[in-house]
Amino acid sequence: MAAATATAASSAPPKKIVAPTVSQINAEYVTQLANKYWAPHVKKTLSFDVKVIEDVYTKEIVRSKFAIRKIMLLEFSQYLENYLWMNYSPEVSSKAYLMSICCMVNEKFRENVPAWETFKKRPEHFPFFFKRILEASLVENESEYSLHEQTVLLLFLDHCFNSLEVDLIRGQVQQLISLPMWMALQPNRLEQELKKTPKLRKFWNLIKKNDAKMDEESRMQAYRERRFLSQLIQKFISVLKSIPVSGPISMDKVHYCERFIELMLDLEALLPTRRWFNTVLDDSHLVVHCYLSSLAKREKEGHLFCQLLDMLKFYTGFEINDQTGNALTENEMTTIHYDRITSLQRAAFAHFPELYDFALSNVAAVDTRDALLKLFGPLSSNVLHQVASYLCLLPPLAEGQDTSYEKEFLLELLVSRHERRISQIQQLNQMPLYPTEKIIWDENIVPTEYYSGEGCLALPKLNLQFLTLHDYLLRNFNLFRLESTYEIRQDIEDSVKYGGVVFGGWARMAQPIVSFTVVEVAKPNIGENWPMRVRADVTINLNVRDNIKDEWEGLRKHDVCFLITVRPMQPYGTKFDRRQPFVEQTGLVYVRGCEIQGMLDEKGRVIEEGPEPKPRLKGDCRTYRVFLDPNQYQQDMTNTIQNGAEDVYETFNIIMRRKPKENNFKALLETIRNLMNTDCVVPDWLHDIILGYGDPSSAHYSKMPNQIATLDFNDTFLSIDHLKASFPGYNVKVTVDNPDLHVPPFRITFPMKGGKGKKRKEDGSEENPEEAKTLIVEPHVIPNRGPYPYNQPKRNTIQFTHTQIEAIRAGMQPGLTMVVGPPGTGKTDVAVQIISNLYHNFPEQRTLIVTHSNQALNQLFEKIMALDIDERHLLRLGHGEEELETEKDFSRYGRVNYVLARRLELLREVGRLQESLGVPGDVSYTCETAGHFFLYQVMSRWEEYISKVKVKGGKLPDVADVSSFFPFHQYFANAPQPVFKGKSYEEDMEIAEGCFRHIKKIFTQLEEFRAFELLRSGLDRSKYLLVKEAKIIAMTCTHAALKRRDLVELGFKYDNILMEESAQILEIETFIPLLLQNPQDGFSRLKRWIMIGDHHQLPPVIKNMAFQKYSNMEQSLFTRFVRVGVPTVDLDAQGRARASLCNLYNWRYKNLGNLPHVQLLPEFRTANAGFLYDFQLINVEDFNGVGESEPNPYFYQNLGEAEYVVAVFMYMCLLGYPADRISILTTYNGQKHLIRDVINQRCGNNPLIGRPNKVTTVDRFQGQQNDYILLSLVRTKAVGHLRDVRRLVVAMSRARLGLYIFARVSLFQNCFELTPAFSQLTARPLHLHINGERPAHQIHVIKNMPQMANFVYNMYMHMIQSTRHHQQPYFSIKQNCMELEAVVDTSVPSFVSV
Repeated sequence: MAAATATAASSAPPKKIVAPTVSQINAEYVTQLANKYWAPHVKKTLSFDVKVIEDVYTKEIVRSKFAIRKIMLLEFSQYLENYLWMNYSPEVSSKAYLMSICCMVNEKFRENVPAWETFKKRPEHFPFFFKRILEASLVENESEYSLHEQTVLLLFLDHCFNSLEVDLIRGQVQQLISLPMWMALQPNRLEQELKKTPKLRKFWNLIKKNDAKMDEESRMQAYRERRFLSQLIQKFISVLKSIPVSGPISMDKVHYCERFIELMLDLEALLPTRRWFNTVLDDSHLVVHCYLSSLAKREKEGHLFCQLLDMLKFYTGFEINDQTGNALTENEMTTIHYDRITSLQRAAFAHFPELYDFALSNVAAVDTRDALLKLFGPLSSNVLHQVASYLCLLPPLAEGQDTSYEKEFLLELLVSRHERRISQIQQLNQMPLYPTEKIIWDENIVPTEYYSGEGCLALPKLNLQFLTLHDYLLRNFNLFRLESTYEIRQDIEDSVKYGGVVFGGWARMAQPIVSFTVVEVAKPNIGENWPMRVRADVTINLNVRDNIKDEWEGLRKHDVCFLITVRPMQPYGTKFDRRQPFVEQTGLVYVRGCEIQGMLDEKGRVIEEGPEPKPRLKGDCRTYRVFLDPNQYQQDMTNTIQNGAEDVYETFNIIMRRKPKENNFKALLETIRNLMNTDCVVPDWLHDIILGYGDPSSAHYSKMPNQIATLDFNDTFLSIDHLKASFPGYNVKVTVDNPDLHVPPFRITFPMKGGKGKKRKEDGSEENPEEAKTLIVEPHVIPNRGPYPYNQPKRNTIQFTHTQIEAIRAGMQPGLTMVVGPPGTGKTDVAVQIISNLYHNFPEQRTLIVTHSNQALNQLFEKIMALDIDERHLLRLGHGEEELETEKDFSRYGRVNYVLARRLELLREVGRLQESLGVPGDVSYTCETAGHFFLYQVMSRWEEYISKVKVKGGKLPDVADVSSFFPFHQYFANAPQPVFKGKSYEEDMEIAEGCFRHIKKIFTQLEEFRAFELLRSGLDRSKYLLVKEAKIIAMTCTHAALKRRDLVELGFKYDNILMEESAQILEIETFIPLLLQNPQDGFSRLKRWIMIGDHHQLPPVIKNMAFQKYSNMEQSLFTRFVRVGVPTVDLDAQGRARASLCNLYNWRYKNLGNLPHVQLLPEFRTANAGFLYDFQLINVEDFNGVGESEPNPYFYQNLGEAEYVVAVFMYMCLLGYPADRISILTTYNGQKHLIRDVINQRCGNNPLIGRPNKVTTVDRFQGQQNDYILLSLVRTKAVGHLRDVRRLVVAMSRARLGLYIFARVSLFQNCFELTPAFSQLTARPLHLHINGERPAHQIHVIKNMPQMANFVYNMYMHMIQSTRHHQQPYFSIKQNCMELEAVVDTSVPSFVSV
C-alpha cells in the first residue's frame, strides 16, 4: 500500500501506527459484518453475497484512503481466508473483489505472516485471478483504477515475484519472465542479442514454431503475458513524465513511481527474473528516463526516488553474466567496457566523419563522462539518434525524418552507456565504515523505530536467492552497517540529549572534549588516494564519579568511539521534545567515528596493554590516541579544499563511547570487506546452494561423490537391538554368528549408490533390492588402554531414536546436514555424538563448533566432557559470559596451563617408570630426555618381552610366562591387583599390550607437548595449541566474525563445521565461519557442514523493524535453506514436556511425538499439586479500569497480570514448590521489569517464598526450560508481536510439567495464526481452578486477581499460625504478619498496588 512518503532527515518523525483495541474491533462495522458472514467462532453464518465485498471495499477501504487500521481489522477478522478466496470464481470477479484480495495479501506481508496458504488450499482459480491482476495493472484510464489502486497492484506483483519458492506463484510468474519476453525488444536489438549466443537462436526458432501451432486466442494471450513487463515500463514512463518540475504534485504519482522502481529492483536482484528481463529493461532505457525526469530534480519529493534509482542503476550494471549466472571478474568487466567503446569507435569511423577524433583516440582518453560529453555534445539530435540506432539502442530513423527524442536524452543514453565505471570493489574500499550524520538521520535509509511497513525504502532485501557471492556479501554488508547505524543513533540521542554540552547535566557514555588535534596523516599506499593511517589525540576531563572514571580509563585498543559536534540553539534547560526532529533540537552538526589506540601516559606515549599493571595517572585530564577513518578524512579534506567547506576536525566538542558488547560492528564490517577483497573460495558442493540455485539436495550425503561406505559408530548404539530399531526397513547382517559377541561398538557398512542412482556392484552388475537394503554390521573390541579404572573409555548412555541416528549418520558423512530440532528433542545430544564420532573416525581431521550464544557453547562442552574425548584436544575461543560448570578452563590460556601442568604430571610418571626399571640419571627433566628414555630403555625392554612371549611355530606359550616375563610389574604396582588374571593367554596378552599402550600414551603426549618447552611466551603457546594441538575448537559466531583475519593469518585449518542454534544466527554470521581458513590450491578443505536449529522458533534479533520486515534481515541462513528446499532431518520425539503440554506446539512440526519416558516416569504422570489442570489459560480483565499501558514506546505493562502472576507464584511456593523450579516469562520488557518490582515488593526477601528461578522475556528464555512456567501475555488492545507464531512456539514449549498463561482471552482467541494453540487452551475453563490444602478435594474457582491475592494472604496467615509452636522466635513471625497486613487488606486488596 502506498503510504505517506518516507521523508528526508529534516522532516518530523513518523507517527506510530496504533493497533485497534478490542472494544474498537467490536464496535466496527467490519466486525459486525464478520460476525454475520465469515467470523470463525460464529457457528451459523449467512450465505455468500458479493455485494458485501463491494460495500466493504468502497465504504471501508477506499473511503478511508486505504487506512491501515481498517485493513488490519479486515485481515485480522480472517476476511481473506473465510470469505474472499473461499468464494472466489471468474463469475463473481470484479474490481472490488480483486482489490480486496490484493489489500489482504499485502497486509499479510506487512504483518510478516504467511500469505499464500489460503491460495494453496484452493488453487484452481488462481491463474484466472492472476491474469485479471495483470490486465488491471496496465489500465491507462485513472477513472477505472486510480493510481493509488494501481500502486496496491504493483505491491502485490512485487510480493509475487519475491515468492518464487511457492509452486502456485512460480507457475504464473514464469510466463512473464522467460525468454519469449524478448518479443518486446526492437528487432535490431533482438537480432544483436541472438547473434551473441548461437544457442539462443535455436530456442527462439523453437518458440516461433510452438507459437505457430497455437490457436489465435491462446497466441494473443501468450503475447500479452510476454509483453506485460515491457508495457508496464511504458506506462510507468508516461506517469513519470506527467510529474512537473515545480509546483503542486500528486503524492499518489510519487508513491506509484517509488513502488515501480522497487519492483524493477527486485526483478533485477534475482537471477531467475533478471536473466531475460535485464535486456528488456536496458532496451527500454528506463534508467536514463528516470535520471532526466522532473521527479529526480525535486529535492524533497524525489529524495527516496533518487536513492532507489541509484540502487537500480547499480543492479542493471551488476558484474554478472545474465545468461550463465557466472560472476564477472574485473578483467572481464574491463573487456566488456573496451568492447563497447571500440564498437562505438568503429561506427564513428565508418559512418560519422564528425567523430574522427573520437574514433582515432585511445580508449582511456575518451571513456570519462567529461570527455564523452565534450565529443558528443556538439552533434545534432538526428546524428546522435543515428549513432544510437547503429548500436541497436534505438529504432533506425527513416530517410528525411527527424528524431522524436530530446537531445538531452540521446546524449545521456550514449554517455551513460559508455562512460568508465568505478568497479564495485573499489567503491566498497573507498567507503567509510563509520556512519556520519548524513546517513544516521536519513529516514529512507535508517527508519525510526516507528516504521509501520507501509512505504518502500532504499534498502537491499535478503530473499531466497542472490546473484553472486559478491552480491550476497554486499547486501549483508550494507544491511549490517545500517542496523549498526540505527543502534548508534539511539546511543547518540541518549548521550547528547543529556550531554553536558547541550542541556546541562551529564551523560555516563559521553564527555565534553577539552582539546582535539590530528597528530599524523600517513602517506597513501601505492594505487590508493586516501591516507594509509590518520591518528589524532583527544583530551577529556574526567571529573566524575570513580566508577565512571574507571570505565573511561578502561577503554581498550580497538574500542570504537564517536566524535560529535553540537551547536545548541535552544536556551539552557530546554526540555527535549520526542515529537520534534532530534538534529534540529540539539543543534547536532557532525558525527565521525574513531578507534582507540590507547591512553597516553604523562610522557605522551601510548600505554600498551599487557600483563603489567597500568601506571596511575595524576589529575583528571586524560588523553587518548585514536585512529580516524582514512576514507572519511580524505572525503572531508577534499570537501574543505574544493568547496571551501568548514574543517570538520576543528569543531568536535563531545566524545561518546558505547557498551563493549554492542560495539563490534566495525570489526565485523572490516571482516566482510576483507572477504570481498579476497577470492571467496566456498566448497564447490556448497556454492550454488548458498546463492539459492540448482538442486537444493545436491549437497546431501546421498548425492556426494565421496560418500563413505563403512563408518564406526563407536558408542552410539547401546545394544544390537538398539541398532536394529534405529534402521527400520533395513536388513541387519552381523559379521559374527555368536550372539554373545553382538555388543557395541559397531562398524556399519552401508549400501552405496552408483552413478545415476542405480545401485551397482564393483563388477558392474546391478545389485538386487535385497542387498540394497542390507547393512553389514561388524562388532569390534576397543583395545585395552591400561589397568587403571580411569583408562576405561567413557560411554554414551542415551538411547537415540531412529531419526536421531539418521542425523548422526548424515553428520558423519561428507556434505551438508540440516537437522531441525523441535523443543526437547535432544539437539545437543545429537551434536555431541556427531562430534565424538567424527573425532574417533577421522583422528587427523579438526572440527569447528560454532554457536549463537556462550550459554549454548557451555552446554555443548559440558556434554562433550562426558564422552570419550581426550581433553587435551578441546579448545574454547572467546570470552564465555557464564563460566563452564566444570572446574576446567578450556580457554586458550586455560589450555596452555593445562598442558604445562599435564607435562609436569607426565614427567613425574616417567620418573616413576625410570625408578621402577632401575635406570640411572635424570631422564624425566624434559620432554626431549623422556623421548630418548622411551626409545632406548622402554622400547628395548618391550621388544625383548614380545620376543619371549609371542606365538612360535603355532604353539601358544605358557600363560604364566606372560606375567613372569613382563618388565613393568613394579611400575603398575599401584594399579588394581592382580594385573594379570592368568586364565588365558589371549586375555593376559591383551592386558600386557594395554599396559604398554598406557606407557606409550605418556610418551606420545610428551612428544606433542615438547613444543611448549621451545615456545616461551603464553601467546606463542596458545597459537600452537590452536593451530596444531586442538582437534575440537569452539567459538561463538560473533567471535568467528571478529577474529577471522587473525585466524587466517595464523594458518588455522579445519575440516568440519558444526553449528548449533543455526536458526538464531544472522545470515552473514553463519557464512563467515565457512571462510576462517585459506584455500588449499584454490579449493576449500571443508568436508562437512552440520547445521542444527529450529526455524519454527525465534529468529536472530534485529532491533529496527524496517530491516527486520522490509529487508528480511531476520531470516537466518538455516531458514533460507529450508525455504529453498534443502533436505532436513526432522527430529520427531520430544522428552521435555508432558504429552498434553507438547500438544500446544507440536502442530507446528511435521510429526512430533513423545519419547516413552514422558508417559512412564512418575513426575509426568502425577498431577501438579494445588492445580486442577496441568495447563490453563487464565483470563485477566482490567484492574482498576486499566489493561495494558505504554509508558515508553513498545514498553508495555499490565499491572493486573503482573500481580496475578506473582500471587500464583507465591501460592505455589507456599504449597512447597521449590522457587527455583518456577520461571516467570512475559512477552515484553516493560512487563518483565514490572513483575520484578512486584516480586521485590511482595515476596522477594521472604524466606517462606523467595524468588523464581528467572523473570525474563520469552525471547531471552529461548533454549532454556523449567518445570513450571507462569506466562504473562500483557496486551489487551492488540495481539502485538505474539502474532509471530515462532514466538508462540517458544512460549508454549518452555515448561516441562505445568504452564499457566495469564492473558485477555477475547483478544487472543480471535487471532488466526494462534488458533491451533488457543483452541486447546480455551477448551478448558478460563478461570483459575485450584484445590488448596484443606480439604484436599475442594476446588476453588478464582474469578479475578484480587480474589487470588486474598486467597494467598489467608493461606500465608494460616501457615504462620500453624508454625508458631516451632522454634522460630515469635517476634519474627509477628513481624512477617504485620508486613503482610500492611500490604493486604482482606476486604479490598491493596495487595495489588505497586
